[in-house]
Amino acid sequence: MTSMSPTAPSAHSTSGGWFTKTESWLDARGKGAWIAAMVLGFIFFWPVGLALLAYMIWSKRMFAKSCSPRRMSNAMSTMRSTGNSAFDSYKADTLRRLEEEQHNFEAFLERLREAKDKSEFDQFMDERAEAAKSDD
Repeated sequence: MTSMSPTAPSAHSTSGGWFTKTESWLDARGKGAWIAAMVLGFIFFWPVGLALLAYMIWSKRMFAKSCSPRRMSNAMSTMRSTGNSAFDSYKADTLRRLEEEQHNFEAFLERLREAKDKSEFDQFMDERAEAAKSDD
């Protein structure tokens, strides 16, 4: 029989009161949850919706790309050393290779867009030349 040890609660859920817990819960679910809470606040009791809107603007949640701190911490954890030099070397090499592949793919897409633009422009010029010939 195995014994299950309880997992340590996250720092967000234990510190603060109901407001902090609610804020963490909404942050974990993203901007859509904040907007849904605001709309429901306006529907059931308009001052609550107005207060949520003011809080979202004041805390910059309304205009941020994401209000989830979890995504930012994941991005920062890729930079951190694990203590295993072999794995850190492998990780750095893999990240460098992926960045190079991303750069190559973006360059390919740019060349593709340029070729499409040139093709469309050439087609336009050919149609214009044909129209000029038929008018003469």
